[in-house]
Amino acid sequence: MQIIQRKAEQGLLNGTLMVAARGVSDFGSFLNMVAISTYIYFLSNDVFHISLFLACRVVGGLIASLVGTLFFRRYTGRISLVGFDLLRALSITALLTLPSSIHLQILPFIALLIGFSGAMFSIGLNSQLPKLVPEDKLISINAWISSASAMGAVMGSLVSGILIALGSYELVFIVNLLTYLGAACLVLGLKTIHLAANSSENLHKESDWRALLLGLKRSPVLAGMLLVALADTFGSAAHNVGFPILSKLISPDDASTSMGLLLATWAVGKFLGANVCGKLLFKRSLVWMDRLFFLGVACMSLGFIATFQQLTLLPALVFIVFAGIGDGLAEVCLVSRVQQEPEVLRLPLFSVLNLFQMTGFAIGMLIVAPFYVWYQASTVIILFHGLPLIMLFITGILGYKLKQTIRL
Repeated sequence: MQIIQRKAEQGLLNGTLMVAARGVSDFGSFLNMVAISTYIYFLSNDVFHISLFLACRVVGGLIASLVGTLFFRRYTGRISLVGFDLLRALSITALLTLPSSIHLQILPFIALLIGFSGAMFSIGLNSQLPKLVPEDKLISINAWISSASAMGAVMGSLVSGILIALGSYELVFIVNLLTYLGAACLVLGLKTIHLAANSSENLHKESDWRALLLGLKRSPVLAGMLLVALADTFGSAAHNVGFPILSKLISPDDASTSMGLLLATWAVGKFLGANVCGKLLFKRSLVWMDRLFFLGVACMSLGFIATFQQLTLLPALVFIVFAGIGDGLAEVCLVSRVQQEPEVLRLPLFSVLNLFQMTGFAIGMLIVAPFYVWYQASTVIILFHGLPLIMLFITGILGYKLKQTIRL
């Protein structure tokens, strides 16, 4: 009884540490992205270098998607997660120690390292979480991690601008370095409380992708969820590119304030959606997870479409709350659903999910830019957030036909 109680206490401590680590880590990631993007423009006065930096981050994430499964099959536990935080810290240290005259040349390599280590941290955290927290707390911990991630993203973006205005880029890099070291210290406190049910699940990489394909064939709904998530990345690319444009339309004289309010309100909505999802999924029903995920994606896409039809701030803030709620619902449901799969499928699923998100977002960012030249922002959002809605409709039709076939 004491052992069970001790494991439960350690599991709750693990959950608290992981929520804090994810929040601090994402705070550092967005602080880094905004600060270095503006720093590159300060050094070069050339948008091409910013695009190269962002592209290298995405390439790093793609590499992580391809090697993540093999790596975490061999190296599980907190040390690997700490190592990736330290790798990000080391990347930032280079900007503080090397002469500024070579910063522009080394920043693409730093971006590659940051993108790679950040994606590996995310894959490792999500896939190992079922070993670190009690099963009955897994969904609520996912909800809090999603909430912490959203708040960290918004705070990192806002604080970056404040630090640059009040201090210097060196100050931002020092704070960024401390965030990654802080996240590493939080992860060091983790202890495994669940062992793998079957050691034979630690298969070689040759069988991982075959097992994944077989698993998705047995669960077409899960395959549909992954495809909807891929389509959603194009919508995400569209509204991320479109936020500055919408903010300028709403407040021509103070676009930065409008954008900050929109992002902060979206984060509040995501916080609400994630926590509501945690309460709705207390029974860990796979059917409920599937339905709430599809409902969340629909709410998110419709919310963003409605937001970008507005030309005044108040209604835009109202609609973006619903977009955030849908985002929180969809994210928690998808992560929790994948975590319910056996360990042999969990790692490749998270790797594929990260691959889809990185690839879709990167391609989406490239494709969406010309559309903002050709069409109004309101039309572009309808086009790109219409993709996940169409995919939802197709998945629903196929799911209905599959149920009818099974009944026959």
